[in-house]
Amino acid sequence: MMLLQLSAGQGPIECCKALGLALAKIEKDVAQQQMKMELINRVPAAEKDCYKSILLQFEGASEQVISYLQSWQGALLWVCQSPYRPKYKRKNWFFSGEVFELNSSEFDPCIEYKACRASGAGGQHVNTTDSAVRATHLQTGLSVRSESERSQHANKKMARILLYQKLEEQKQINQTQDEKQRWMQHWELQRGNPVRRFKGSKFT
Repeated sequence: MMLLQLSAGQGPIECCKALGLALAKIEKDVAQQQMKMELINRVPAAEKDCYKSILLQFEGASEQVISYLQSWQGALLWVCQSPYRPKYKRKNWFFSGEVFELNSSEFDPCIEYKACRASGAGGQHVNTTDSAVRATHLQTGLSVRSESERSQHANKKMARILLYQKLEEQKQINQTQDEKQRWMQHWELQRGNPVRRFKGSKFT
């Protein structure tokens, strides 16, 4: 299982718009190349079709999938006049892509799942069934809760993916200060050398 995480980082709304355009392009590419992809999570920004982050799951790890995902790995650049600030001089909007491979055979034995009652709006069905799932990583104590899906099985699958993403983020947080500094230098270099460049409002 392959995961692609797109992030606008701390960028302005234009970077979040770039994520929305990237998602539309990926969905189009997936349909054309007959790959299987599922939208796992997205964090919306203030404007319509704008996102702070997006998490996508791709089935399998074929050469086709790996090659495609590698084209989204690293710093990405959208060159366009701001659709929100027409007189703004800046036209370069950076966002990033990170690819992960989830090895279920190594990861699953380290997780404890617990069914729980879903909360929030949803009517009688939500209030009377234990369809939500909490997944806890036994070694670190990190946990996530999934209740967005209707079935417990689907929520378990979702929780596993979200927990893996959280663990990967935690690994970055736990880096030593020297490692963080080296990473920042690498990031600054990458910002000047994007792996992909998109231009204009049509994101071509």
